[in-house]
Amino acid sequence: MMVEKYQKCAELIKEADVLIITAGAGIGVDSGLPDFRGDKGFWKAYPMYERLGLNFVQCANPVHFESDPSFGWGFYGHRLEMYRNTTPHKGFYIMLDWIDKFGLDYFVVTSNVDGQFQKAGYKEDKIYEIHGSIHHLQCVKPCTMAIWENTEHIEIDYETMRAKNIPRCKFCGDVARPNILMFGDYSWIADRSHRQSVLFDNFLEEHKNSKIVVIEIGAGTAIPSIRYTSERIGRYHNATVIRINPREPHINKPHISIPEGGLKALSEINKHI
Repeated sequence: MMVEKYQKCAELIKEADVLIITAGAGIGVDSGLPDFRGDKGFWKAYPMYERLGLNFVQCANPVHFESDPSFGWGFYGHRLEMYRNTTPHKGFYIMLDWIDKFGLDYFVVTSNVDGQFQKAGYKEDKIYEIHGSIHHLQCVKPCTMAIWENTEHIEIDYETMRAKNIPRCKFCGDVARPNILMFGDYSWIADRSHRQSVLFDNFLEEHKNSKIVVIEIGAGTAIPSIRYTSERIGRYHNATVIRINPREPHINKPHISIPEGGLKALSEINKHI
């Protein structure tokens, strides 16, 4: 049964004009990144926050950058260094090989803020990061609508998970924060993500009559933005969605459900290409 699914996926990719990759936190698991699934998953990745009785929603809140920036940057500074030190797994490169081999136009839509697609060699103007990027900064107030590259290195006391140094806005000197959409966010500057969304909308308009394959990897139902994007494109008469997810794989036919992790599923499809 699974072999037939992998063969079908390979045929679709070989016959496609366009590949759209939609990715949630689950795609990073095979690179060793946590997916923060539930409080237990978050605390497994960050046992120090279990001691403090804090969950992901409480840590990923913009209020910390105003009231206690050392705490805010303790969490995001650790994530920044983790993402910088992570190597994208082979699955990222398998999909790039398909793009190159079959001359596919492509676009990536991701809820991840880790920059792993750019690190793997996907083009900057072919990526839509719907929640922003940890590799960009903005003013906490914000004093301007400026967004700039994050070249900061944050030192962290791992006993307290507090940052020893605080990035500053290069315009007013107040605290700088990651250009990421956090929980209950009221000051995120969405301009960079909006520009990416315009490029993606133009891409979809350009390819509305093309044969499209959507490969969705590791996108859960807790925050279903990525799944909705896949399903919206899947309603095009010429688009097929391949949903890869070990826990919540269901999708209606003619779309294809693969209950595996990203790297395993991509590697199995690749055997038939």
